[in-house]
Amino acid sequence: MSIILHGVAVGGGIAIGRAHLLAQSMTDVPHVLLASEEVPAEQLRFDEAIRATRKELEMLRGSIPQNAPAELGAFLSLHIMLLGDITISYEPRELMAEQNCNAEWALKLQCDRLVEQFDAMDDDYLRERKHDVLQVTERIFKNLRGHAGELLAPDILADDTILVAHDLSPADMVYFKESNVAAFITDVGGSTSHTAILGRGLDLPSVIALHHGRELICEEEVIIVDGLQGVVIINPEPVVLAEYRRRQRAWRDKKRKLSKVRKAHATTQDGTVIELLANIELPSDVNDVHGSGAVGVGLFRSEFLFLGRDTLPSEEEQYLAYREVAESLKGAPVTIRTMDLGADKNPKWLGRSSADNPALGLTGIRLCLAEPLMFREQLRALLRASAHGKIRILFPMINSLAELKQALAQLEYARQELREVGFPFAEEIEVGAMIEIPSAALVVGSFLKHVDFVSIGTNDLIQYTLAIDRNDDSVSHLYDPIHPAVLKLIGHTIKTATRGNVPVSVCGEMAGDARLTRLLLGMGLRRFSMHPASVLAVKQVVRETHLDTIAPIVSRMLRSEDPDKIADLLQQLNAQPDA
Repeated sequence: MSIILHGVAVGGGIAIGRAHLLAQSMTDVPHVLLASEEVPAEQLRFDEAIRATRKELEMLRGSIPQNAPAELGAFLSLHIMLLGDITISYEPRELMAEQNCNAEWALKLQCDRLVEQFDAMDDDYLRERKHDVLQVTERIFKNLRGHAGELLAPDILADDTILVAHDLSPADMVYFKESNVAAFITDVGGSTSHTAILGRGLDLPSVIALHHGRELICEEEVIIVDGLQGVVIINPEPVVLAEYRRRQRAWRDKKRKLSKVRKAHATTQDGTVIELLANIELPSDVNDVHGSGAVGVGLFRSEFLFLGRDTLPSEEEQYLAYREVAESLKGAPVTIRTMDLGADKNPKWLGRSSADNPALGLTGIRLCLAEPLMFREQLRALLRASAHGKIRILFPMINSLAELKQALAQLEYARQELREVGFPFAEEIEVGAMIEIPSAALVVGSFLKHVDFVSIGTNDLIQYTLAIDRNDDSVSHLYDPIHPAVLKLIGHTIKTATRGNVPVSVCGEMAGDARLTRLLLGMGLRRFSMHPASVLAVKQVVRETHLDTIAPIVSRMLRSEDPDKIADLLQQLNAQPDA
């Protein structure tokens, strides 16, 4: 009997293969009562498991394949850092002494406590971090039980293997990257989880957040993984299997055809040049930019330099990272967003506790302005790097003209500091504001005299406009990029900036969704920034589009307030060949 499961689509196309179930950890944990004199030896056994886990993760970090996603190293560094946190490395030892219990049981109790604390948090990013704690504690558990290497044999997996797991850690990904597995599916994870991020980077068909997939799937069962629609089919009927094989061939043919446009210009049928840029998190991501067909970097998320570490990166360390990217791009532009940190991305060194409503708290530019010394240190590093390439500075989460003016004042202060010590920098560096709050979209006109460009962050703009947590399974179906209110805010921003002769870009997920490319083109967008893997698909749509042809349909979409009608018009828009 066929079973259909629905989860979160990570992408990568369609895979058909046989299931390989990865063993679960932290299940059926034994609870052993110890005599008091036995506890010290048990604590030593736990300490040895911590050391073995650290050594294992450090070995993995040193053997990351060159073609692995750049985020992999950062995530492994985060897991190594978690091993040093007292809540994981020390408090289980105290539980052993308090309860005279074995190390496995103490580790499970502490893990359950930490998970409960994460589940109580309102912020989606922080809730997702509980998976990092689970992955680290599970690896410690395996070392305690003597099963550290049970996943470390990717070479024995067949090419059509589909990994089925409750969760996959970055450490597991290092090994599976070396194999030719067809796809993976997990029971947990959200669109911002490390599993999802790595899955997109690996470009493997993948679906996450299936909840009960591992319970329902048996070893060696034939399954279909549709990473485009977020569907998993167990034991498909012959007619369904045949249809998905056809879809799989069509997907592969499409990818082969897309590779032919890598060196082609992103120009519409009527000759309008469109600027396609890439989003990156780390300097090493520049290799992906060069291979994607993008003409530069539209969003460098600099906060990734600040995460997964115990201390704040120095000005010199930041300068060298920004300089590396600028020089690697050989004159192509790179837009670097100042650190978008705060309650939702709260590094250990920052020392700030989570707010009751973190997404609405001290984050983005608000945190930067609250910590001016830290902010100016980054601004000085950015300015210094501007002497080595075409760097643009982007301020995140601007809410008002007053905030923008304060940020610009800090930038001028940083300039003066560099002049005093004689460091060279580009005097004419471009500065922009990120539009990701509805209030900013509505008053964007007031920003235009003070910035060189604006960039629309659609991920947060949609979330704040619709009051939808896109990572909450119970409401994620309401997260709608073509909601009429969202389209009106984006349309207003693009129209206002264009009238003011200020370049405007979109750097959220909408920019990389080829289904929305013609819509954004019809709204007047001429600069897109996206994950490098999405550039070719968007470029192909651009090259097949005539702006005069799509204008009437897009105009009707923007006038409508009926979601169903807008969805129908979007289908019409994309159905037109060489529109």
